[in-house]
Amino acid sequence: MKMGLKVLMVAALALVAYGCRDRASEKKIAELESRLAQLEGNKTAPANTAAAPATNTPAAAPEEKPEGPLPVIEFSTLDHDFGTIPEGQKVSYTYVVKNTGKAPLLIQNAQPSCGCTVPDWTKTPIPVGGSGFVKAEFDTHGKSGIQNKTITVTANTWPKTTTIKFKAMVTPKPDGANGPTK
Repeated sequence: MKMGLKVLMVAALALVAYGCRDRASEKKIAELESRLAQLEGNKTAPANTAAAPATNTPAAAPEEKPEGPLPVIEFSTLDHDFGTIPEGQKVSYTYVVKNTGKAPLLIQNAQPSCGCTVPDWTKTPIPVGGSGFVKAEFDTHGKSGIQNKTITVTANTWPKTTTIKFKAMVTPKPDGANGPTK
């Protein structure tokens, strides 16, 4: 009986020691989270740090308008209609860009909405009052029906992105099964 009591007491003592170590760890984690919040400029820690999930990604701060003179990107048109075109054809359109701002314009990227569109753009700085281009090449292979596509243009402007669009009505290739009969 005494042996069972000793085992029970050792187990209880181990449980208490382990529980204290957990509370000490939780307290240390809460202190570190509080210090991290202060360093990040929040000055206050979350009310319930034990329940707050840990994340490795910082919160995205909203972008602010840069100081000083900026370029302004102006497109001759933001939309283009290719009309009706047959499937399998490649078509392209060049959007004319003008810098109407007060600093050189640099187009940093042109991201299409799908892989069927390949953009090209002026890679050199466009001076104040100068012109450049963003070209969209659309491959209709495997496409049919009404197609609406976009290209997001990123530049050193405010706002940083401008979206240009184009559309087309793609007529499907004739089906070989419906060909002439003998």
